[in-house]
Amino acid sequence: MTVNPDDYRMPILEHLRELRSRIIVCLWALIGSFFLAFFFANEIFGFLAEPMNEALKATDGGTLAVTEAMEGFMVQMKVAAMTAIFISLPVLSYQSWRFIAPALYDQEKRWAVPLMVASTSLFLAGAGFAYFVVFRFGFPVFLEMNGEDVKAVLSIQSYLSFATTLLVAFGSAFQLPVVIYFLARIGVIDHIDLVRGFRYSVVIIFVVAAILTPPDVLSQLLMAGPLLVLYGVGIGVARIATTKRRD
Repeated sequence: MTVNPDDYRMPILEHLRELRSRIIVCLWALIGSFFLAFFFANEIFGFLAEPMNEALKATDGGTLAVTEAMEGFMVQMKVAAMTAIFISLPVLSYQSWRFIAPALYDQEKRWAVPLMVASTSLFLAGAGFAYFVVFRFGFPVFLEMNGEDVKAVLSIQSYLSFATTLLVAFGSAFQLPVVIYFLARIGVIDHIDLVRGFRYSVVIIFVVAAILTPPDVLSQLLMAGPLLVLYGVGIGVARIATTKRRD
């Protein structure tokens, strides 16, 4: 029996057309969000910088400063870009879902939306923990380590990079229950494995915290603590979701 290549060409082309249309919608959402965010870039950066400004006033009276001619403009561009991604997340998630949904089984579709909501909520919880806890309590400690005769003059660009790194690191680390769910669903682990491996997991969590956070003990402890709690949550998740069979 001869197979005609044209029988397989149209579905692939349609698949690529749909992918292109989804990407175009995402790009328009990002572009529109970027221009909107750019008008409020100073206010958004002010919100991000508020914990550091308060810490500077409470310690050595230092300040955030512009150290290069184009630094202020570049910070506005970066803030607008990051805000655009954040604002566009619902559109990006929805378009991704519409693209992959036809390839999923009905049972997978039922779990996909709750998982997307859980993942987004956990990321926001992690970023919120970084801003309201790590920033508020960590920055004064960091500044006090500079010594009494040192006044901090921080570049706004370096601060934005530092703050963004912490926000993304904590948001990503808080995905631990989602990662455990996927590993449990494919039968790699179950709740018994997690309980037995708790001691090793504590070591791994502290190593990950050391990698994702700045090189200081306080920020590492502030990340490791919530991760241990989330690990406990993950044990419950694995107990419900696991497909692993034990003899």
